[in-house]
Amino acid sequence: MSRTIAIGDIHGCDLALEAVLTAIAPTVEDTIVTLGDVVDRGPNSKRVIELLLQLSSRCRYVGLLGNHEEMMLKVVVERQSPEFWLRYGGVATLDSYRFCGKLDVVPPEHIALLQSFGQYYETPTHFFTHANYEETKPLEQQADKFLRWKRLDEHLPGPHISGKTAILGHTADESGEIFSLKHLICIDTFCHGGQWLTALDVSSGKIWQANEEGKLRA
Repeated sequence: MSRTIAIGDIHGCDLALEAVLTAIAPTVEDTIVTLGDVVDRGPNSKRVIELLLQLSSRCRYVGLLGNHEEMMLKVVVERQSPEFWLRYGGVATLDSYRFCGKLDVVPPEHIALLQSFGQYYETPTHFFTHANYEETKPLEQQADKFLRWKRLDEHLPGPHISGKTAILGHTADESGEIFSLKHLICIDTFCHGGQWLTALDVSSGKIWQANEEGKLRA
């Protein structure tokens, strides 16, 4: 039976991602959706991207663009000033690539993966974005600042006009717990800050969680 499984903000926590994927044991029938912010802040963004590249050969993999991927691509691809990105986690990402002054230390296939990330993803019952949404607008009309930057404590949306349940990341719950309303579930559970990386099977409600050390909890 196929599953659609969302994974919250990974933020360079490679051991947590590896543990969660091992527990999930994805098959070719499954769809795995990462909700964005796979890079920055945590210890090994490079290996996270390597694991995601491997994942794409095991199942249907859907990556969504987070604000941290947006910042990284503006620096690595567009060669914009790195100051803003470095202030918000980019130093850890460059360290994982052993950066020594040249941005081409990031392999082309890693850049291509990040560039392939979408704005949103939807199924007949759920939709997935990185950060937030405007409840009165169709998904294809959503503003970038809502999809990637707007925190839930800045705008807590009501049910979307589609009637579908929203699966979100970005707004970290520093207690490590999932924030859930009837119409909205946020699964950024602050892995890089010492809590948990969360994966959610949106149909069954099954949850997998692992910490930065790669230890699972029920």
